[in-house]
Amino acid sequence: MQNKGLIKFFAILFALVSIYQLSFTYVASNVKSEAKAFAGDNPDKELKYLDSIGKEKVVNLGFTDFTYNEVKNKQINKGLDLEGGINVILQISIKDVLKGLANNSKDPIFNKSLADATANLEGNKTYLDKFFEAFDANSNGTKKLASPEIFANRNLQGEGGIAFEMTDAQAQRVIRKKVDESIESAYKVLRERIDKFGVTQPNIQKLGASSGRILVELPGAKDVDRIKKLLGGKAQLEFWETYKMEEIGNFLVAANEALKKTEIKTTETKTVANDSLNALLTDTKDSTEAKKGNNPLFDKILGQGGGPVLGYFAPKDTAVVNSYLKRADIRVLLAADQHYAKFVWSKPTTIKDAKQKDIEVVELYALKGNRDNVPAMNGGLVTDAKDTFDQMGKPAVSMQMNSQGAKVWEELTGRAFSQKSYIAIVLDNIVYSAPGVTSGPIAGGRSEITGSFDVAETKDLANVLNAGKLPASADIIQSTVVGPSLGQAAIDAGTISSVLGFLLVCLWMVFYYGKAGLYANLALLLNLLFLFGIMASFGFVLTLPGIAGIVLTLGTAVDANIIIFERAKEELREGKSLSEAVATSYGWHGAMRSIIDANVTHVLTGAILFIFGTGPIKGFALTLLIGIVTSMFTSIFIARIFIDRNIARKADLTFSTNITKNWFTNFHFDFIKIKKFTYIFSSIVVVVSLISIFFVNGLDQGVDFVGGRTFQVKFEKPVDATVVSDELSAAFGTPVEAKILGDDDQLKITTKYKIQEDGVAVDEEVNQKLYAALKKYYPNTSYNKFTNTYDGKKVGVLQASKVGASISEDIKTNSYWAVLGAMAAIFLYLMVSFRKWQYSLGAIAAVAHDVIFVLGIYSLCYKFMPFHMEMDQHFIAAILTVIGYSMNDTVIVFDRIREFIIGNRKGSFEDIVNASINTTLSRTLNTSLMMIIVLLTMFIFGGESIRGFIFAMLVGIVVGTYSSLFIATPVLVDTISKDDKHTIEDKHNKA
Repeated sequence: MQNKGLIKFFAILFALVSIYQLSFTYVASNVKSEAKAFAGDNPDKELKYLDSIGKEKVVNLGFTDFTYNEVKNKQINKGLDLEGGINVILQISIKDVLKGLANNSKDPIFNKSLADATANLEGNKTYLDKFFEAFDANSNGTKKLASPEIFANRNLQGEGGIAFEMTDAQAQRVIRKKVDESIESAYKVLRERIDKFGVTQPNIQKLGASSGRILVELPGAKDVDRIKKLLGGKAQLEFWETYKMEEIGNFLVAANEALKKTEIKTTETKTVANDSLNALLTDTKDSTEAKKGNNPLFDKILGQGGGPVLGYFAPKDTAVVNSYLKRADIRVLLAADQHYAKFVWSKPTTIKDAKQKDIEVVELYALKGNRDNVPAMNGGLVTDAKDTFDQMGKPAVSMQMNSQGAKVWEELTGRAFSQKSYIAIVLDNIVYSAPGVTSGPIAGGRSEITGSFDVAETKDLANVLNAGKLPASADIIQSTVVGPSLGQAAIDAGTISSVLGFLLVCLWMVFYYGKAGLYANLALLLNLLFLFGIMASFGFVLTLPGIAGIVLTLGTAVDANIIIFERAKEELREGKSLSEAVATSYGWHGAMRSIIDANVTHVLTGAILFIFGTGPIKGFALTLLIGIVTSMFTSIFIARIFIDRNIARKADLTFSTNITKNWFTNFHFDFIKIKKFTYIFSSIVVVVSLISIFFVNGLDQGVDFVGGRTFQVKFEKPVDATVVSDELSAAFGTPVEAKILGDDDQLKITTKYKIQEDGVAVDEEVNQKLYAALKKYYPNTSYNKFTNTYDGKKVGVLQASKVGASISEDIKTNSYWAVLGAMAAIFLYLMVSFRKWQYSLGAIAAVAHDVIFVLGIYSLCYKFMPFHMEMDQHFIAAILTVIGYSMNDTVIVFDRIREFIIGNRKGSFEDIVNASINTTLSRTLNTSLMMIIVLLTMFIFGGESIRGFIFAMLVGIVVGTYSSLFIATPVLVDTISKDDKHTIEDKHNKA
């Protein structure tokens, strides 16, 4: 081997750099352990401790030193499935952005195009693309995007804006740029909010161009509802003048009377509070009837109103009341000067009912709206906000306005003082307080928001006000919540499976290849060091599927060594010296061509998986890709250094042991002869699988593909999954699936309840319903402890995820393209490499067979297997991995066929193919055995969450080995033309 010294230099350099990079992870882990021990079970105390030592030096190398914050930024980052925390994908409403750019245009073509884009949105298409398509179809050339009543308005005119004479294509480029700027603005607002929240190592990134999707990962975050509010809140602060109770009361009486004529009188009788509204009722002829519970609106009032508060209502009744107040026949009852009244609710608060029992209510307000629906003052004039305490010692938020805001605020408060009216402080369409003004106009621009806050809420409110408002609403369309205890369990399972898998691979290599196997193991050890070193150097995130990828790397890393060792044994049997045999096996016409072809197929499938995958699946793909590169280097160069050193010392090296030296040496099985039987067997399997998939069982599609919410819930004692499913279905009013996950006291609960609706309020509603339905199983557990995560959590929701309907369609579309793209890429590569389409056809036939086989197994077995077999992103990752490894085996056989055809092998074409299979059988079975060993290890010890994912790969490797031998090569034999066969046979037999 040439340049051996240079390779040694780089190997030592890479090893030292890897150790240096990994040392930061070691130090950071020690510091975290100290913080945990100091804080006990108090996560806030632990976080404060780590913050306090952030600038302290924890590493001193003599020539330089590092603080804890610097060390923390250089460590290997753990994904949420290992660290615990919250992962969300936010969808910035492109529809809202377009409305803003068009200055809320009333143009019918524009608004119909917005509606059509929403209705026709499909997988892998952005809202903006669908809007442009819809506008082209609706306008049909009659109107341009650059029309004055749409985008050529005052807001978008000027340099870099839209001019009247622009074509639609030119206008589209400007609109795309403006939309991207809005998304960037939203990204910066969210970045600032998260930075002030206090989560360590947050990750926020934009997904795709003009998609409006932003990924946010908060490792270690635990308060689920609070974080979702922080991320989803638009922070649109507004100040509105309000109507007083006596001003709007007559309308409410008239509305109630009108509703009596249209609503079914089944409303339950309630005691209406003795407020001013009740006083109005006593003067009507229907006061007696009011006691009978026949008042659709008034019967829902739970408490006394007054001032700006029209009444107190149950949160569950707000949707019904809203529907009443939005009806055209009801709004027409408003007085002429109240025509634009806007009815809004407060944040939930608590009052006493008639029995002095605490009940949760919301307050109803009527704001003084106008034709343009513009508030008297907006929050854009606020320059600073701080969490503080009011005169009563209650949490509040103080605000400082700019000079323009101070002037408007003085006018607004002066008017409220003279009219004895109130000013509602509204954030994201929710009234936080509606104070009156008792001491005259307020000058200086300083104000205060008070209400029923806790300290955390005021901190978050001040945070979002300082960060600024989002340019459009941000809805959580996908989320995952993982508890820290679950993350630690995943780490333990991954560590056990990795170590055990590594030991089993090493033992087998030494058993089968003797001293050469030991050299391969040393290369494998260095390979793992390089792999982790690269991950630490570039800040890659380690996930549970990523650990699975590392364990798989153990199996594939020795594959190149197996190919080389098997070739070296062949050369030794032909009488070559050890040095000659090694030189040949490491040459291009030895094992190197096969190694390159096999690994290129791996790289293609891994790259496609990385492009189309999201979250942990990207981590799996990235680990595989890095592992391919590092294993190639260590297998080809590092193991060679040890072998060459052995040759230089003239020591014996046979690439086998006394037990294995004759294994597969004179194996002559006629694989082509039995192709009819294998065709029949495989055809039956394929037909049965397709019938099961399309006509009988179908596939268990997970929420990744159909949308929905899943919860991993741990109970205090074993439960009956069927009973829990029935109870939850009754509570949600829609089917809820509950399956045992591992032990009998743990369930995986799946629901599609309101999955079409986005928003923090819906997420919280689902959590509340889940807790209420399961509360009897948790007599001593509060809602917060049930829902939120914390260190040492044993019962309640350990993991939760949500996939919205829009993103599930994208995931499904991406999955189809990923599988088809991988097959197409491999087909093209093999056609270029082997220069005959028959090789590609044989390989793709084998791959299609393997994919259908695995899908069939999942379709036939998912109903009764003791672990979950869902179609989700993990499953697609497994399918793509199967494609890569199936190609690996097939390419090795095909390379040997090509070698024999180029050479002087005698016999018919079928004889050459049979000889190719038989002479590579040791390598095929050895590599497959390595993969099966590590996959079985992961299946048994890797944890419940990835068991279905590993099972798919396990079945795929077994089936892939079969198809390489009994499908790919027979198809090649059957599709090669007779003329080509005769040409090959004539050449070889003449020779």
